[in-house]
Amino acid sequence: MKYNTWIVAACCFLGLSDNLFAQEDLSVYGYWKYHQPAADQLFYKSLSERAFSQLGKREATVSSLTTKEQWQKRQADVRAKLARAVWPFPAKTPLNPVITGTLKKEGFSVEKLYFESRPGYHVTAAMFLPDKRQEKAPAIIFCSGHSENGFRSEAYQRLILNYVKKGFIVLAFDPIGQGERIQYQPDELKGGATAEHSYAGVQSFISGIPPANYFIWDGIRSVDYLLTRKEVDPARIGIAGRSGGGTQSAYIAAMDDRIVAAAPECYITTFDKLIRSNGPQDAEQNLMFGLEEGIDMADFLEVRAPKPALIVATTRDIFAIQGARDTYNEAKRAYKVFGKPEQIQMTEDDAGHASTVKNREASYAFFQKYLDNPGSPVDQEVQMLTDEELHVTPGGRVITALKGESMFSLNEKRAKALAAKRNAVNPAANLSEALRKKIISVSGFTKPAGKIDVIFSGRLHRPDYAIEKYLVKGSNGYHLPILWLKPAKSMGTTVLLLDDQGKANAAQQDKLADRLARQGYEVVVPDLSGIGELGSGFINGGDSVIDGVPLNLWFFGMLTHKSLVATRAEEIMVLTEFIRKNGTAGTVLTGVAAGTLTSDLLHAAAIHNPFGKLVLIQPLVSYQSIAEERLYKPGFALSAVPGALAEYDLPDLVETLAAKNLLMINPVTAAGKEMNQQQADSIYQRSLKQKQGVGLNVRCGLSYEELLNSALSWLR
Repeated sequence: MKYNTWIVAACCFLGLSDNLFAQEDLSVYGYWKYHQPAADQLFYKSLSERAFSQLGKREATVSSLTTKEQWQKRQADVRAKLARAVWPFPAKTPLNPVITGTLKKEGFSVEKLYFESRPGYHVTAAMFLPDKRQEKAPAIIFCSGHSENGFRSEAYQRLILNYVKKGFIVLAFDPIGQGERIQYQPDELKGGATAEHSYAGVQSFISGIPPANYFIWDGIRSVDYLLTRKEVDPARIGIAGRSGGGTQSAYIAAMDDRIVAAAPECYITTFDKLIRSNGPQDAEQNLMFGLEEGIDMADFLEVRAPKPALIVATTRDIFAIQGARDTYNEAKRAYKVFGKPEQIQMTEDDAGHASTVKNREASYAFFQKYLDNPGSPVDQEVQMLTDEELHVTPGGRVITALKGESMFSLNEKRAKALAAKRNAVNPAANLSEALRKKIISVSGFTKPAGKIDVIFSGRLHRPDYAIEKYLVKGSNGYHLPILWLKPAKSMGTTVLLLDDQGKANAAQQDKLADRLARQGYEVVVPDLSGIGELGSGFINGGDSVIDGVPLNLWFFGMLTHKSLVATRAEEIMVLTEFIRKNGTAGTVLTGVAAGTLTSDLLHAAAIHNPFGKLVLIQPLVSYQSIAEERLYKPGFALSAVPGALAEYDLPDLVETLAAKNLLMINPVTAAGKEMNQQQADSIYQRSLKQKQGVGLNVRCGLSYEELLNSALSWLR
């Protein structure tokens, strides 16, 4: 964050050489070789253990099911879990379908169209109609994986056109963020479809709606559209898709009883195997608190048993083949109890994340049987259509062409409605214990318990103060690396300093920790989870890393209902207890945070505040800002709480601390823009008005020197 640059520019000290500082080893884990290789993945591993425990409870439940009645009760339970994890769908509104053009090809025709799954939210699609078909023909909804051009991808056209040659009507639609529904320009967002999904997905999660809600509803409304067509037999509708399309087809089939047969491809595995291999994927592939709800991928199949389902898998897929086999074997138990063991099938081939002839032909045969459309399942060569031929709108961008809604704009409206609802609450109620309980409930915070394990790891010296290194076990079972700067003569105040660039950065020459220690403050500088030595390591890198921020890690925390904010708040609580037990008796404790970690410190203090004073440098003004900034800085996401805006926002936390000597310097929007004084006073007006400015100070537009002097003056 910029404050580091400011402090370098503002602080000038004598007597220390750059070489002395450069030669210092400020790592703590580096000494402990046993821990070092995996230190940056400790948070991921702690989430994994939490997930395995949640999945273990599910396994115990499912393994006990032996009768049809028990499985039917399980299905009802899963439907309720899915309803909570996906969130309620909107009311059905007119589709307003428009056919923009028709292509006539040898043996089939294509109607290019769009419809509104929500008012103004346009879904681009193509209806493939075989010339030779039954009077009322079976139809397959085709869901595309993460191709930039949506269903126009040659890999997907090969499947679509083969279904058409075999007499199936196919409705293929673009998922949001793909094909003609791309929301961002190349210079605005890089990373393709997964970035499109995850970037807008963060905003959706913060507002309490998983992005899967948008994807699934598009599919359900696709079924609605099919039922308006006289050519389609409403009793013979299937769904298929590969990769991300496999995710969508599994979801939609689980939540729409009108779908008779489903063949998700290159998606089905188990969360246990996914976590152990490539980790949770991009935004829409994660349901709200899904693992806490006890939802595994087998549930998408079992909830619709005994309706026909085909798992299409490959042995070298990114979705582990063993998980696919485990899911098949579990689901087969349910289908057997329902008396239809043959209606759950699996095909696999030796390949990577790809469609193969063997698997395609197994899919054709599956739908031919269960949608009653007999014929040869042989995979045929097809003539591909160009992207331009299949464009529904001029230029191939529906949002631009029709000036319609995007996932961002819909979520922005929801966030504004939630803000109005929160602001209508009696201000006094926001200061109550009820708010604290909401913070704990939504974030997943758990009060740390047990003995604090401390490992002293060495000491080095600088002029005027020493640096002691510690490992302190946090709430998740792993140790936090800590530097404790101890001046020769302490002034009786200890500062817990949180730097979003890590402790080594904060302790560099002329930066804040160094400056404070020189002035007689004891300074404790940790690396919290996701920071510094505990950097945001995600297994296999993750498929949604935007500007270096691993959003997959955030999604994983959401899946298990253990946000990174909750974990850090717990760690802050552990550290304050560590300081209390190991510091000088009677010392005053002050909390200082800069950049993204200001949100974490706010949460910790709102839950339990041991600090005499708090200083927040360049704090994020609100989570509302993330939802309302079309181009926000993704770094703020890791310090955001999924679902928060339905219950509270950061200004509410400020209000709970307004009488506690809180200084906020140069608050910023989620786009990283500094607010002026008038804007900031408007955001915090309730806190400032109620406290008449006593205890709460918000200062904007400070220069380098003014910022530093303001913070130091406040601490004194």
